[in-house]
Amino acid sequence: MDVTAVAVAASRAVETDGDHPLFEDDFAAEFVRAAGLSEVFPVSHTQIGRRDDAENLRALARVTALRTRFLDDYFAEAALDQVVLLAAGLDTRAFRLAWPAGCTVFEIDRGPVLDFKQTVLDDAGARARCDRRPVPVDLRTDWGGALVRAGFDPRRPTAWLAEGLLPFLPPAAEEKLLDRTHELSAPGSTIAVWATAADIRGADAAVRSTIAGFGIDIDRITHTEPRRDARAHLASLGWTVTESTVDELGERYGRPQRHHPVTFFTATLA
Repeated sequence: MDVTAVAVAASRAVETDGDHPLFEDDFAAEFVRAAGLSEVFPVSHTQIGRRDDAENLRALARVTALRTRFLDDYFAEAALDQVVLLAAGLDTRAFRLAWPAGCTVFEIDRGPVLDFKQTVLDDAGARARCDRRPVPVDLRTDWGGALVRAGFDPRRPTAWLAEGLLPFLPPAAEEKLLDRTHELSAPGSTIAVWATAADIRGADAAVRSTIAGFGIDIDRITHTEPRRDARAHLASLGWTVTESTVDELGERYGRPQRHHPVTFFTATLA
């Protein structure tokens, strides 16, 4: 199982466990338990309180909460009935969000990730709130062809999501992914990207230390080589890009942040 996906699920479980959560993901803790990692990744505020690195864990959970809520709202505001989650991981939006009537949500990821996810969801009796279609394919291969074969219609506007994906791609693979996404996008399509490879370089030292404590070597599994800026890349293809910061989200959702380094963006194709 992808340990980074489990780490994100744990942070979502912590937010769900709070008194006034920004969202509720009732399956997040189940993924952590099913992966056998509940002792490594806290899934509740009580568990965090027992840890020496409690403050860093809380900070990580707060940012994940802002990220998740912002992207939930992105889909609600886009209101499109064709959605593609690139590297979907343990995303449960197909089960959590209120989708437009007739909406199809395609979840692209490697087969073992999707199989694990499906097993946990089946055991929990989960029911999708849309036409959910897992697409088991490696994004380094012809994922576009696999997506079309799964029923994707490139003539319809699409809401795309690349959440936590780009830092894990080499520069050439990132460019190819963005170009293919553009080729498959009809006018009116949107995309949300969180975050860019450059953001990993500027990650807070405390956050990096906390992630390392989980046994995740960020420097080994991410690619931060010089590359074309993803925002400039999409803009050159005709997308209108809108940037945001974690600090801005903190103000929007009543969870103040100070000088958090991550900048992320949404874009629309006219």
